[in-house]
Amino acid sequence: MSAADDTASRHGRADLHIHTAASDGTAPVTAILERVAARGDLDVIAIADHDRIDAALAARAMAHDRAYPFEVVVGEEVSTRGGHLLGLFLTGPLKPWRSMRATIAEVHAQGGVAVPAHPFIPYPLCVSRRTLLRLLADPDPATRPDALEVFNPTTIGRRWHPAVVAFAAEHGLPGIGDSDAHELDQIGQGWTGFPGRSADDLRRAIAAGTTTWHGDFYPRFAQVGMVGRQYRKKARDLSADLGGRLLRRGTGRDLGYPGGRQRPASYRADGEEARP
Repeated sequence: MSAADDTASRHGRADLHIHTAASDGTAPVTAILERVAARGDLDVIAIADHDRIDAALAARAMAHDRAYPFEVVVGEEVSTRGGHLLGLFLTGPLKPWRSMRATIAEVHAQGGVAVPAHPFIPYPLCVSRRTLLRLLADPDPATRPDALEVFNPTTIGRRWHPAVVAFAAEHGLPGIGDSDAHELDQIGQGWTGFPGRSADDLRRAIAAGTTTWHGDFYPRFAQVGMVGRQYRKKARDLSADLGGRLLRRGTGRDLGYPGGRQRPASYRADGEEARP
C-alpha cells in the first residue's frame, strides 16, 4: 500500500519510529544500526523508545562515530494522558503522563517536531479523533501537532487506516509512515518519502507538507511471536537488574549500546563495558 507519486524513487526514505532493547524492543542499538546499513534504502531513522532517549542519543553518536551512511534522529514515544506522541529532533527527554497539549508544547520548546502516533485505534494509548480535533482548534500554534502518523503497519490499525488518511488530508496535516519496529526484521515495514536525503531535508518536508507515506501491513497474527519474545526479554531484564543490585556489581539489564549495562548507564565510544 502506498501514497507514492512517480518521483518517490528519487526521494529520501525515513523510518521514524523504531524501538530498541532500552524499552520494549528486542534488538540492541548496535544490531539496529547494522541492519539499517545492510538494507541500504533508508536515509534517516529515528530511535523512539518509550519515555526515554538514552538509546537514541547513543545511536546518533554511534552512527557518527562509525560513519554509517544514514542519519539518526533523536526521538521519543512519550506517554501522555491523551495517547502516545512521537517527539522528533529532541535535545532532551520529555516528561511523561502530562496532557497531549502540554507535551506538544514541550517538544516545540526543544525545537522538535510533534507527531501523534498510531491514532484512532480504540486502545488507551492511541490518540483519539476528539483529542486531535481539540488540538487543531487550539488558538496556540505551539500546542498543535506538526504531522500525523498515517501509516503504521500493526495489524490492529488496518481497520482505522483509511479514516486516518482522510483526517490528515481534511485538516492539512502532513502524513508520515513508520514501522513502529520492535524487532530487526520489522525495520522499514513502513516509511516516509521526502524530497532530499538528509534529516534537515526531512524536517523541511514535514514543515512544507511534502512527505509521502508507504508500507505494507503485517499479516494477521504475524506479531504474535514477537509478544512472546518481548516477555522473555523482560524476564531476562528483571533478572539482570535484580542480580546487579543484589551483588552490587554496578550493572543492570543491557540497554543495547556500549556502556548500557553499567549503572548509571553511559554510552562508551570505545565499546568497553563495565566489569563486575
